[in-house]
Amino acid sequence: MTTTVNRRPTAGDTGEPSAGDLVKQAAEQLSDLVRGEMRLAQAELARKGKRAGLGGGLFGGAGVVAFVAFQALVAAGIAALALVLPVWASALIGAAALFACAGILAALGRKQTRRAAPLVPEEAISGMKTDVERIKERAHR
Repeated sequence: MTTTVNRRPTAGDTGEPSAGDLVKQAAEQLSDLVRGEMRLAQAELARKGKRAGLGGGLFGGAGVVAFVAFQALVAAGIAALALVLPVWASALIGAAALFACAGILAALGRKQTRRAAPLVPEEAISGMKTDVERIKERAHR
C-alpha cells in the first residue's frame, strides 16, 4: 500500500520520509501484524477444538459401549441362573468383547484429548513474543 503525502520542500530536503510518515507506517505495519497473529491464533484454536471434540466423542462412545456391556453381563448372570451353561457362557463372552471395545475407545479418546491440550494458541503466542522482541530491538537502535 503506497500513500503520497504533500509536504513542502525544504532547503535541506533529502527525500526521506518525515517522522510523521514513519509513525504512520509503523502503526499500519503493527496493525497488520496483530491481525495476522489473531488469524493464526483463531486457526490454531479451531484445530485444537476439533481434536478435543473428537476425543470427547470417543469418551462418550466408550461410555455407551460400557453400559451395553454391563447390560450384557447382567443378562449373562440371569441366563446363568436360568440355564446351566451354554447361554450364560456365550453371554459372558459377548460382554467381555464389549468391554474390550470400551477399553479401546477410552484409550483412543484419552489420546485425542491429550493431543489437544493445552487449549492455548502456542504458535501465535510465540510469534507475538518474537515480534515484540524485534520491535524492542529496533526501537532501541
